[in-house]
Amino acid sequence: MEKIDQWIAGIPQTSSDAAVLSVFDPVTGQAYAECPRGSAADIAAAVTAAQSAFPVWSALKASDRAQWLNRLADAIEARIEVFSQCESRDTGKPLGLVRDIEIPRAIANFRFFAAASSQSLDQAFHQEAGLNYTLHQPLGVVGVISPWNLPLYLLSWKLAPALAAGNCVIAKPSEITPMSADLLARTAQEMGFPAGVLNIVQGAGETVGAALVAHPEVKAISFTGSTAVGHRIAAVCADQFKKVTLEMGGKNPALVFADAPAHTLKSLVRAAFQNSGQICLCGSRILIHRDIYDQFKKTFVAESSALKIGAPSDPATQLGPVMSEAHFRKVLAYIALAKDEGGSVLCGGEAVKPEACDGWFIAPTVIEGLPMDSGFCQDEIFGPVVSLHAFDNDDHALALANASRYGLAASVWTGDLARAHRMAHELECGIVWINTWMQRDLRTPFGGMKQSGFGREGGLEAMKFFTEPKTVCIGALPNG
Repeated sequence: MEKIDQWIAGIPQTSSDAAVLSVFDPVTGQAYAECPRGSAADIAAAVTAAQSAFPVWSALKASDRAQWLNRLADAIEARIEVFSQCESRDTGKPLGLVRDIEIPRAIANFRFFAAASSQSLDQAFHQEAGLNYTLHQPLGVVGVISPWNLPLYLLSWKLAPALAAGNCVIAKPSEITPMSADLLARTAQEMGFPAGVLNIVQGAGETVGAALVAHPEVKAISFTGSTAVGHRIAAVCADQFKKVTLEMGGKNPALVFADAPAHTLKSLVRAAFQNSGQICLCGSRILIHRDIYDQFKKTFVAESSALKIGAPSDPATQLGPVMSEAHFRKVLAYIALAKDEGGSVLCGGEAVKPEACDGWFIAPTVIEGLPMDSGFCQDEIFGPVVSLHAFDNDDHALALANASRYGLAASVWTGDLARAHRMAHELECGIVWINTWMQRDLRTPFGGMKQSGFGREGGLEAMKFFTEPKTVCIGALPNG
């Protein structure tokens, strides 16, 4: 049984709480590692370590911090096969998806923010009466809480800007998929990353996560996860007047018009089922113009049914398991709810057992016939399930798309540029793709509206979040 450590002040440590959590292989359903349950005492120790490291780290030139981030990126890249194998086993994802997309994106995050740190956020304004300028100073000790669906990818997206801005960080990865964070800490130690600057405290959300959010010396929290947990975090941060950014998922519409380009269908199969639908940006409500609905449905169902389900080590595998038994049961419960609400299952709708796999696999599931106000269409399910809906015209499509308490992302598929611009303007979400999906420049801000969260990550918005702006006003100086 593999053991995971707490990483505080640059060294592996046992948790102050001897209790452990089992880490399961989603492909087999069997435990293969033990993660510390963690405690408030672990968070307190990490805060002390980060506070000790902060004066030196924050005083470094931006170029020196950038050099450390680039060295960390190089170290990950040198071990990309080890990271890929680790993440694939921990999550059940196809190895190719992890090796070719997700770990390289994590590496790119560190390199991007290393470069971004050299682009000053500060400004100066000359007036007749004198000079005004702004400083963007690091906050101090900050906390980041990352989810289980894209473990290293989303952890790096938070760590990199926080470190680049001069903060020291306490990271709380998901206890469901903790392995790549542990490997990251080990890699940082082996390359000599400054002690106390990056601390990783493993454990359950209700213990470690709650202690991190509540600690008065943690100056900001960046969270990605469920709306329910985000609501609790926001309340604690509000009570302390603590900075917080929340990314809490979505129920994303894809609007398919009659003049959609030829690549639309295959793109939407990917958008629906990549990572077994466990991406907050997946298109889970597909809205189709009535003139093409029947033909689109027929082909979409055929393509979805043909997806290869299997073990992540098989190069042919396109769809792995969902990542925990609890989530497996949740997704199946929503499929049962859809049937109770009058939906018709066009394909999938059941658990499956690929060859030599006893874990938590669900067949790609397509459902039609549900009203937009049904529970299935309103709740974020986060699995390999989508619903199909017909619309009559542009206004009808917009009404259906915006009929959600979430507002993270949407995609629009059309050959009409004027329509595309109108949809982008009127859709109530933080990111709109036109004839594409998951294409985002790292310089652009990312985040949602409504119950998808508030605040923005990515680009200079992330750097700004992890700093405190200060304005300095210089009046006329005396002569001499």
